[in-house]
Amino acid sequence: MTDEALPRLLTLMGSGETSPTMVKVHREILERLGARPVPSVLLDTPFGFQENANELTQRVQLYFRESLSTTITNASGIDPDDPTQAEPRFLSEALTTNIRRSRYVFSGPGSPSYALRQWQETIVPQLLSEKISTGGAVTFASAAALTLGALTVPVYEIYKVGMDPYWLEGLDLLSLFGIHAAVIPHYNNAEGGTHDTRFCYLGERRLHMMEEMMPDQAFVFGIDEHSSCTLDLDEMTATMGGIGTITIRKNGDSTIYNSGERIAIADLLAGTRPSSHSRTSTHNVNAGTPSGGGATPPEATALLLDLVQGAEQSFHLALAGGDSPEATSVILDLEQSFHEWSTDSPGQDDLLRARAALRAMIAEFGAAAVEGMRDPRERLAPFMEILIALRQSARAERRFSDADAIRDQLIALGIELKDAPEGTNWSIS
Repeated sequence: MTDEALPRLLTLMGSGETSPTMVKVHREILERLGARPVPSVLLDTPFGFQENANELTQRVQLYFRESLSTTITNASGIDPDDPTQAEPRFLSEALTTNIRRSRYVFSGPGSPSYALRQWQETIVPQLLSEKISTGGAVTFASAAALTLGALTVPVYEIYKVGMDPYWLEGLDLLSLFGIHAAVIPHYNNAEGGTHDTRFCYLGERRLHMMEEMMPDQAFVFGIDEHSSCTLDLDEMTATMGGIGTITIRKNGDSTIYNSGERIAIADLLAGTRPSSHSRTSTHNVNAGTPSGGGATPPEATALLLDLVQGAEQSFHLALAGGDSPEATSVILDLEQSFHEWSTDSPGQDDLLRARAALRAMIAEFGAAAVEGMRDPRERLAPFMEILIALRQSARAERRFSDADAIRDQLIALGIELKDAPEGTNWSIS
């Protein structure tokens, strides 16, 4: 496949960009980019200021290698195995060459405002625009996705520092598709629990304030966590992926698109659906209720904490039933899930909670092993047969006091006898 024949794609991801939930989305894009190997680069600027930047790069490379059978190199030319290499992770001849030679450009978590400070007034926006316009795929997730619109939310400055809501000028790559919007990933975030952290931690109140500051014709392009929207410049279509929804929000009204749907960008811009309409007012949405609609598609991968919850239920059922092989299988399957999710950098807190749940299972399994998981009836059955026979003999010989003594001693030990015409049954109370 020649460069001229390459599709022209821009994919926005809400989160989970290096988790099992996004494998299908990445794979489908890579399969459209010609013969393997597909030259792929990581634009690591959004997290370039972090002390663990090299470690994050290694996680991305591990994910692409193990989950996608693809080698992704660092666009800046920095070797993540060399701890002496740090900033700058941009503005180099190697970066320009690597991006232009690539067919797939990926960027993810970090700080959107930091990334914009490094990219604006450089060749990076031009390189990305060229990639989309001339052939290839650009996939931006989380912090990087925030920079793609005409406006960018400075998340950390508002949510963590406490600055009044305001907009930054974005890279405006969406304008290639005629879209004048602000991209907001983590749209359905519910980490706040008792407070509203939807809309990339802004919450409804602050998002509404920022909407009041938007220029005319601009709107919110919301992407749920573990969800994606791939824009095709050749076909002028938008394809939804992942396990959540995409929301086009204009003047407080939202049109929701479900995973698996493919619509014309013209419909996306109009905030309409080709067939049925799904519009809801979001100004009065309950602050604790995540946005989004539609059922999770059957092929979607469960989130890590959902896997943990299911594993805990299966484990306790196996333990209660004395099924040690099944309990062991549940623990081993969950441990394998940790390996699959280990490259999800933003999900490390969930990974820690999941590991705590696994340790609790192992401890409970160990305690059960001390007591023994074999049904106690199996161990007691031979002895009970002897005692029941002795009691029956005593009753037949009219030695009722001896028969009653056997029964009373068994009751004291927690074993109840029930006489019936067909014989004597016993149970452990």
